Amino acid sequence: MLRTTPFHERTSPLCEAQNWRRWAGHLVAGSYELTHEREYWSMRNSAGLVDVSPLFKYRIAGPDAVRLLDRIVTRDMAKCAVGQVFYTPWCDEEGKVIDDGTIHRLDETTFRLTAADPSLRWLEDNAFGLDVDIADESDEIAAVALQGPKSRDILKQVTHGADLDALRYYRLAHGEVAGIPATISRTGYTGDLGYEIWVDTREAVALWDALIEAGNPYQITPAGILALDIARVEAGLLMIEVDYVSSRHAHIEAQKSTPYEL
Repeated sequence: MLRTTPFHERTSPLCEAQNWRRWAGHLVAGSYELTHEREYWSMRNSAGLVDVSPLFKYRIAGPDAVRLLDRIVTRDMAKCAVGQVFYTPWCDEEGKVIDDGTIHRLDETTFRLTAADPSLRWLEDNAFGLDVDIADESDEIAAVALQGPKSRDILKQVTHGADLDALRYYRLAHGEVAGIPATISRTGYTGDLGYEIWVDTREAVALWDALIEAGNPYQITPAGILALDIARVEAGLLMIEVDYVSSRHAHIEAQKSTPYEL
């Protein structure tokens, strides 16, 4: 049975096209209007608001959190500073790519890994003998992407405790958005200026309303994943099962890829 995201209470009435798509077992809007054109251009000219909650989210914490991640991903996690985000693939025991995603360093010993496919078992298998705690927070955290040249102007209207002007690309900050505790990362899937906002799922609707209200003077537009897909192709960003086959899902060896090949 398909599930709905924490933003569904708001996204469902807006989806005039009833163009729903499947994403990680969730129902998400492909486009809200009959075509995705206006939604795409909102991300290039003003700001698009995209529900990205179906991402899998894992909290990895403890003294050996860096050691665990170094066992799996291709980046040197010791170089990831607190408040920094790494984009990276992770590989199987033969060095073939399983998935790719982001790793947020929330504090000295705590990270959040986002993934397109379930990765909990792989994390737990590689954590053998390490002092680390792994928690699946996929259902506890809602995420929305605010992408486009006006995204910073909109977000500044409702953000407190985080300096968005100083927030660099692939960095994160903790603060409040419309009074809601949030982690704000300057990340996205569009290649444009943009942010991803991570909050408790119980605050999702209030977050959506606050962003829409603040963004109305800037022509903010809810955007579906079809518009997002065009933006990510233009940016040259990979998508699992489209641009490459996960080594877990490959039927023959030739379908697998190393990070160098990708």
